[in-house]
Amino acid sequence: MERYLIIKTRDELLRIKIGQILYFEADRNYTKLLLSSGIQFTFAINIGKIEELLERQVAGSNKILMRVGKSHIINKNHILQINLPKQRLLLLSSENKPKELVISKDPLKVLKESLEKEMGKPVEKEG
Repeated sequence: MERYLIIKTRDELLRIKIGQILYFEADRNYTKLLLSSGIQFTFAINIGKIEELLERQVAGSNKILMRVGKSHIINKNHILQINLPKQRLLLLSSENKPKELVISKDPLKVLKESLEKEMGKPVEKEG
């Protein structure tokens, strides 16, 4: 069963399938939401409040949606690449268009380790 996140502001209501969320990005008191289809919304809600909404409305969403650093909540199902040295996170949209986010090294490392833990034992590359 598909789960939804409902975001209400004074003037609007938005109902989004969790799987369609690519990421949320903080911008002072606003939060930008990018869907995997490329559609973008901006809310007059800070990212901390978005995180609270996710915890309340979508139990277990932290398995799919994860806070990465101060500015982003990303959908782990859309991760294509994590590059620690370049501090880059590449997410793939539903049209297979890559979306690159610049994220500081420590939160990226935590994300990478979290994904490795989910997969079981990390695989070391030779080289």
